Amino acid sequence: MKKYVAEFIGTLVLVLCGCGTAVACGGFTGGTGAGYLGVAAIALAFGMCIVAGAYAIGDISGCHVNPAVSLAVLIKGGLTVKDFVGYVIAQILGACAGSGILAVITATSDLSGSGANGFGAASGVGLSMVGALVVEIVLTFIFVMTILGVTSNEKTAPLAGIVIGLTLTLVHLIGIPLTGTSVNPARSLSAAIFGGADALAQVWVFIVAPLVGAALAAIVHKALYAEKK
Repeated sequence: MKKYVAEFIGTLVLVLCGCGTAVACGGFTGGTGAGYLGVAAIALAFGMCIVAGAYAIGDISGCHVNPAVSLAVLIKGGLTVKDFVGYVIAQILGACAGSGILAVITATSDLSGSGANGFGAASGVGLSMVGALVVEIVLTFIFVMTILGVTSNEKTAPLAGIVIGLTLTLVHLIGIPLTGTSVNPARSLSAAIFGGADALAQVWVFIVAPLVGAALAAIVHKALYAEKK
């Protein structure tokens, strides 16, 4: 149960602080200058949440805070089906709690939005649905491959939190203008629930694509490490 509580807390903090920064920065509407400064702030917020979480709860649950990461670990053989289900439930509940707290904050201020992902008119650059699927699969693949790689080596494992946090920052820097960057189904689902009908209509992309990207990363990682051995 401690592992599930840790995942709940970690995902809550990730969504509250990451999506909260996106809301506070006014999101991204394309272009450069002030808009891109907002992208950098949002990307750093998500990345720093992972760094903090890795060292706060990493020893308890591994700090997945992301169903896509848990799926990859399951495929790799580092998680039982029972724990996978428990992790995902805890992550979704934690994400919804984070979005709920953010909703309370925005309701008592001039801020608006939930940090939901989107494509088409909801994308800063008008990215199509197919484009969004490709972006999310590729970015999740990069993110999860990094996680599996850095945590598989005893020499690099102590630096895993920093490396993973920086990688999440990286994928957000390119992904925010395109889709708002999901790479995390729990984060996307909770933001869509509090984001309204349009966000809910598109959220399937940001659930399916990260799971596909994570599964591909786990399969490729297993193949590469099997070859190495």
